Amino acid sequence: MGNDGGSIPTRRELVREAARNPSTSQIKEAQREQQEHFWTTCPLSHKPLTRPIVSDSVGNLYNKDAILKFLLPGEEAEGISSKADCEAILCGRVKGLRDVVELKFEVDTERGGPTSDMKGRREGWICPITAKQLGPSVKSVYLVPCGHVFSEEAIREMKGDQCLQCNEPYTEDNVIPILPTKEADKQRLIARSQKLAEQGLTHSLKKAPGSKKRKKHANGESSEVAAEGSSAQATTTMSSSATQPAAANRSGTSTPTPSGSSGIKNAATAMLTARVLEEENEKKRRRKMMGPNENLESLFTKSGSKEPTKDGDFMSRGYSIPAGARR
Repeated sequence: MGNDGGSIPTRRELVREAARNPSTSQIKEAQREQQEHFWTTCPLSHKPLTRPIVSDSVGNLYNKDAILKFLLPGEEAEGISSKADCEAILCGRVKGLRDVVELKFEVDTERGGPTSDMKGRREGWICPITAKQLGPSVKSVYLVPCGHVFSEEAIREMKGDQCLQCNEPYTEDNVIPILPTKEADKQRLIARSQKLAEQGLTHSLKKAPGSKKRKKHANGESSEVAAEGSSAQATTTMSSSATQPAAANRSGTSTPTPSGSSGIKNAATAMLTARVLEEENEKKRRRKMMGPNENLESLFTKSGSKEPTKDGDFMSRGYSIPAGARR
């Protein structure tokens, strides 16, 4: 291996070096570039963010017209990505305009900022309290449901429960960070969305579509079940009340009158039962007032007569052979 004009490679040249992990500064730089992109570009239409701008439950920013085009019926919409790509970006978080909140930025046209208006002039978004320019370098939040945008520092320092712009009341859970980078903030927003969904509310704190119908349906089911239970209970009570007079007649006892506390909790069933028992008692009272029936008594021998009549009664007399017929 020598004197042939070649070279002998060393081990350092043969073994590939392992990929190095990015440094902290590189990670921060990549994160800043990503934040800059999402602060200036709509991920659905890939166009610059221009007012009106909306945000979903995890703090992402979109052009409102792009959301409207996505929500329009049809497979494809002009000006935005395909439906499948939009679904992959939104991850099912936006099913209607109630799932987004329109943001209200304080605009400073003299400074310039992360976006531009229709005339090409750069407009700046600033915090109305601290006057800091909002963007990737300043952590920003907005309030639900009013949508006013502030720097997190202003909200943290003021420590109020009303919006500083419109005096709309809000809670700490409804302070939404814009494009959050911390994992704790992301998990908090996901937990908030799940909690609102359980309460039948959307991200904008409006009632979710169909929640009233489901509630009415649930009430209808419960009322139907209650009606079926009441009818079954009334049928059972009526059958038992109809059986009691028959058994009482056979045993020679009178039908017990229903007491005021029948043990029936349903008012309609208790009223129906009382009405049935009252009708039964009325029938008995009428029978007693009419007295004995003479036609029926003539068929039987009275228990007080010791000597039967010559021919006997209808039930006891038999067939007698005439005297002339005997041999």
